[in-house]
Parts: sequence; structure tokens; C-alpha cells
Amino acid sequence: MILILGGTTEGRKAVQVVESAGKPYYYSTVGNEQAIEAVHAIRLTGGMDEEEMAQFCREKKISLLVDAAHPFAIRLHRTLAKVSSRLRIPVVRLERQYPAHDKRLIWCTDYAAAIDRLRADGICNLLALTGVKTIAKLRPYWEQTPCWFRILNRKESLSLAESDGFPKERIIFFHEGEDEKKLLDQLHPDAVLTKESGESGYFKEKVEAAQACGIPVYVIQRPPLPDSFTFVQGMEGLRKAIERLAPGFFPLRSGFTTGTCATAAAKAALVALLNRTEQTVSCITLPSGEKIMLPVAATEWADNAALCTVIKDSGDDPDVTNGCSVIARIELQAGQSPTPAFLFRAGEGVGTVTLPGLGLEIGGPAINATPRRLITGELTTILEENGLSGKIKEVVVTISVPGGKELAARTFNPKLGIIGGISIIGTSGIVRPFSNDAFLASIRKEAEVAKAIGCSRLVINSGAKSERFLKGYLSERLSEELPPQMFVHYGNFIGKTLKIAAELQFDEVVMGIMIGKAVKLAEGALDTHSKKVVMNKAFLKELAAKAGCKPESVQKIDSLTLARELWELFSKTEQQSFFPLLLQKCREHCTPLLPNGKLSVLLISESGKITFQA
Repeated sequence: MILILGGTTEGRKAVQVVESAGKPYYYSTVGNEQAIEAVHAIRLTGGMDEEEMAQFCREKKISLLVDAAHPFAIRLHRTLAKVSSRLRIPVVRLERQYPAHDKRLIWCTDYAAAIDRLRADGICNLLALTGVKTIAKLRPYWEQTPCWFRILNRKESLSLAESDGFPKERIIFFHEGEDEKKLLDQLHPDAVLTKESGESGYFKEKVEAAQACGIPVYVIQRPPLPDSFTFVQGMEGLRKAIERLAPGFFPLRSGFTTGTCATAAAKAALVALLNRTEQTVSCITLPSGEKIMLPVAATEWADNAALCTVIKDSGDDPDVTNGCSVIARIELQAGQSPTPAFLFRAGEGVGTVTLPGLGLEIGGPAINATPRRLITGELTTILEENGLSGKIKEVVVTISVPGGKELAARTFNPKLGIIGGISIIGTSGIVRPFSNDAFLASIRKEAEVAKAIGCSRLVINSGAKSERFLKGYLSERLSEELPPQMFVHYGNFIGKTLKIAAELQFDEVVMGIMIGKAVKLAEGALDTHSKKVVMNKAFLKELAAKAGCKPESVQKIDSLTLARELWELFSKTEQQSFFPLLLQKCREHCTPLLPNGKLSVLLISESGKITFQA
């Protein structure tokens, strides 16, 4: 059993991760106001001291503690460390992201140090953004020097401020989304005092507003956390830690794409090249913005280059590349240039592109756009941090996967015109374990959560990329913020997802679909997995003819490698007749599965535009 201690943005993220396992767990917050909607959580409120927590963990057979509390919850962190040591229960700390220390800010180790510094600097009209629980800690200051305190607009917060004797007329209430600069213009404080609360604590927004107004910012540094904790950032990092420390909690383990492995290896190789030190871990940023850490298996140097190896872990997905070595070789060419040119090369086991339609240069390495972008971003940052901006002319990135040529024969690469090896791919950076039963169970659980929190509309889509496009489109069209639980990935199981939606009696289902799956669904394939159905060119030619497309356009369908090429094949006029007919066919096969609900089908282009719907 897992116990999450939260009440923060990180607490909600932790719940979202653990909910996906479909198993019961405990979620604890100090008060009731941090309540969240969850199907499997057993809710706890109120703080626990060491003895109470130890007894609870023994009675409930807690095997893993997740610390998702505020970074300044010092007493809780200490309690967790003591209980962990006593009962030998591991603690995973879901940490926030913090910007580097800005030298323009005035950093204070604690509240006493802040009071001394404020007095020494003669600050008289202070705006404290440190929270209601810090009123008592700053009493020696505000009893002698009037200041403002901003607190949450909650009854319990106001009661606490009043019980501490703070003047009610000096209280400002926090409102979500308010303009920080507007408040500063209203109060004209001599200085702002805040805590190092990280991105989810709006630290950056507070600082930027104060700096824009020319107001000095005093910052209480976040307290150190126990070294015994396992530190992770983001939801994927938390999931991987739970998979390792609480094996079996999730039905299947997740993994990382070849693109993620190549990015981690490339970053490690550049650091090794510049520092001449062996690398053991590599921290990179996923397309979602989340930071994750991957182990580095080997580091070596050759001439003017460095090579690092990351072992591909696909989790429980039956991926042919699982366990393979992904090796990145980095070489720098010195020279004056505003921005270096990144040259990607295919090493051993990485394929070469020979056909159009993949969005890659013919004759170039089969390294897809997202991994290239991630690698370029990570390496650019390292060069800037090492003062090499403008001093490097070229960065040569060679990716190798020993044995990749043999593995490629077991993939669709030969059919796509990729020869000599595998592709370095990955849109989200994460490999979701493929198991029909587990995936369908996950779809059902996610839909049940959406229903439980009151969603009447379910938005289904194939994956992270299409979900991102749909969120932007629907939020703008509906002029409202849509809960993340409303969005469910159907993967390839379009038909079964619609049946689940019908069973749960959703009033409306919005289905986003990209062209690769749409051409299969239009022919009646409610399961679009490539092992079961492929693009039928004869069917598409028949459909194009019915849509009134030119004979020469119809014939060009025979030369297609991928369905996405249909976007370029037809003229604008032909698109206006072909794609609506394609979506109409999709609707015909899907509507009977949702007899009592409204169904909308939205076709998403490769660039994320939604221009056709049925």
C-alpha cells in the first residue's frame, strides 16, 4: 500500500499517477480544503506525529511513502525521515522545479536572518508573500514595523491570522490568476518577501513582477530535505520510482523511447567531452517539459569526441529494441558562429531514409524530428552554460544502436523505406506498455474517473500529441478550462473505447483522430493496430473517386508510403471534398457504438490544425 502526503500541485500530480494503477492507496492532507477527486484514494486529513504515522504505516502495511508536500513543510519532512528509518519504508520525494539562484535577489537562510536583513536595510513597508503560517515567524518584525501580508481567501487562513494578532486591515487576499504587478502598483512596498517555492509556487511570477517595478526581493531559501529520500521530478519520474520501489503496484512497467535514450546519451557525451569526467546519469527534459533522469552505462573518449551509452528500457512493452545500447558520439568543430549547426549522422544500426513521406531528408539518418529537437535543445544549453556560445561552428551527433540492422527486419522500417537499421523515434519520450487487457482496463478506469468528477463530455484521442492539439482547440472553442480527466487515450482501441463511453452513459464524445488511423477507421477497422490492419490504397482510391478528385490525384495514391502524404497529394479543392467524406465514413462505423450520445469526429493535421469535422 502507498501513502501520499500532499495538498499541493505535486500532490495532485502524485494522485494522477497512482490512480492509473486502479488500486487503492492513501492520500493525506492537513485540512479538507485540499480535497481532490479520485476514485481509488482513501482520504485522510489532519497531521500525524512520528508515533501516529509509524503506527498507521504498520497497521495499513504501507510499503512506500510519497512526499508531495510543500518544500517548507519541515516538520512533515523530518517525521517522514524518522518513520522511514524506523520501519525501513522508502520515501519518494516528488520535487518541484526551481530556477537557478538569481544574484539580483537577496537570499536569506531562514526567517530570523530575513528579519535581521530587512532591519539592516531599513525596509519599512514590506509586502510578505510567504503565507499565513509565517505570520508568527515574522512577528518580531511586523510588531515593530507595519507590513502587508497576502494570504489565501479561506476562513481557516483568516482565523489563523487573527489568532496570531496580525492587523486585519493589513491583510491582502490572494486570487488565482491575479496580476502581481497591479498589486505592487497599488501598495508601493519598499520590498517583497517571498519563499523559494519553485515553479508551482508562482515564484517566477512574483519575482518578475517585483523586478519590473524596481522593487527589491528578499527570498527565504528552501530548507534542505533528508538525503535518504529518493528525489524525482514530474509524473513520469514518480511512476518509474514507484515501479522500482513498489514492484507490482502498476500492472505493467513503462519505458523510454529510443529518442529519449539518444537524447540522454548525447547530453552525457557532451558533458563528458567538456569535463573529461565519466558520466553515470543524465537529466533531460521530455517534450512535456518534465525532467527525468536516465542511467548512463558507459563513457569513453575517442580522438576529439566523447561517446556515452544508455541502455534502452521499454518497460513491459514487447519492443524489439528493449535492452539495446543507444550510443551517442559528440564531436565539436570550433569556429565563430552565432548558432552552431547540428549535423545528425547514422552510426551502426541506425537506418537511412530512402523514401519521401517521413518528414526527413532522403539519404539522411532515420532520427525523427522530436529527438532531433530535444538533442539540439539539451546540447545548446550545455554549450551556453560552458561559455561556448558563438565559439562552436558545428556539433556532429552520431547515434548508433549495435545490432539495429538485424532488429529492423522485425519492424515496418523496410516497408517505409528505412534501410540499414532502426529509427530513433518518440513523440512523448515515454513507452506505454502494450497489453490489450491492461490498456483497456486503463481506458475504463480513466473514463470512470471522468464520470465520477462530473464530466458529461469525454474527449478521446490516440495519444499525447493529438491530446495537446485537442486541448488547445477545445479550450478556445468552448472558452473554458477543461479538466485533464476529460481526455482519454484510446491508442488503437477506438471501438472498445466508444463502447466504454456508452456503458458509462456519457452525453457526448469528441473523438480526435489523425490521418493514419482515420484511413483505417473509415474502412471499418475499429482496432487500428498496424499488426491487424494497414492502409488500403484501393479503398482510398475508390473514396477519392467518389469525392470527385481528379483521376491523376486518384492514381497518385498508389505511390503513397504513409497516410500523412494525403495532406500534400490533394489540391485545396479536393481536400474540401475528400476529407469530409473520409470522416463521414468514420462516423458511420462509430455512431452505432454510442446509440444514446452525441459523437463528433475531428480530423487533426500533422501541424495540429483541426479543419475538418463530422
